[in-house]
Amino acid sequence: MASLRSFIVRHISRMIMKRSVMDTNPQKARRDFHKRMTQLPVARGVRHFAENIDGVDCEWLVPGGCDDAPVIYYLHGGAYVMGSPATHRRLVSFIAEAAGMRALLPDYRLAPEHRYPAQLEDSLRVWRALIKGGADPQTVAIGGDSAGGNLSVATMLALRDSREALPAACVLLSPWLDLAGDGESHRTRSTFDPWFDPQRMPAVAAHYCATEAVRDPMISPVHADASGLPPTLIQVGDHEILLSDSTDFADKLRAAGGRVDLHIWPDMWHVFQYFIGQMPESRKAIDDIGRFLRSEFSTDRRDQAHCRAA
Repeated sequence: MASLRSFIVRHISRMIMKRSVMDTNPQKARRDFHKRMTQLPVARGVRHFAENIDGVDCEWLVPGGCDDAPVIYYLHGGAYVMGSPATHRRLVSFIAEAAGMRALLPDYRLAPEHRYPAQLEDSLRVWRALIKGGADPQTVAIGGDSAGGNLSVATMLALRDSREALPAACVLLSPWLDLAGDGESHRTRSTFDPWFDPQRMPAVAAHYCATEAVRDPMISPVHADASGLPPTLIQVGDHEILLSDSTDFADKLRAAGGRVDLHIWPDMWHVFQYFIGQMPESRKAIDDIGRFLRSEFSTDRRDQAHCRAA
């Protein structure tokens, strides 16, 4: 049963998101989102600093003692029209702290000023520079929320198709993987979702790509060949219209012989993990992410060598 705090957060966030103008005025939505999402601090003991990597501004988030720990290559959400490392700094700092890993967040270009494939180009540029700089792909996880989840999968597909090394694990939070909105939950969850109206989503997608391209597998990975992808954790809310984006993609991963842990959270909505510190469900979800990543990289923070307490 959902907590009382989650009911309060759901109501307040619904009032804010229903006023969002992502479909009609993405620049204003971007400014509003930045203002809302940069007010709270990062997890205690996590420092952040900027680095330009092959022409792309990025941000590192490093928990205390984790300077040499494995890396979470995190791609922020925001429907491809908003968001930045700053807006996701708090969320990712708690994920990094829970996993005992460093996190790298690229500030990839946004639509509508920069449409597909600019975002994928930026992600691949940073990834390739990271690996060229000496990072072992087997010590890197990729992940992201919403559009960042989409970009995470597209990045892996591009690397696989060009026969390059892939990350060792993947974490997806409410990934937006079906830009055409063909999945059943775009209909069945429309009255439950406190944030998104499926009637407005095509206009948001049109900022990113041409309408006739929305079923391209690199734009909507629910249509992609999912073979050869690493172990994946997917968290999604049962009350969001993007639920079937996750369930359909999980089915594709399993059919291709991949390993996937799909966690559907009752009564939760899109990227509810944002609200860490405000409701217990967010804390538990992030703890689950931490356990998944520690398991994949054997980085138990109580005794692992990479991330000793400072």
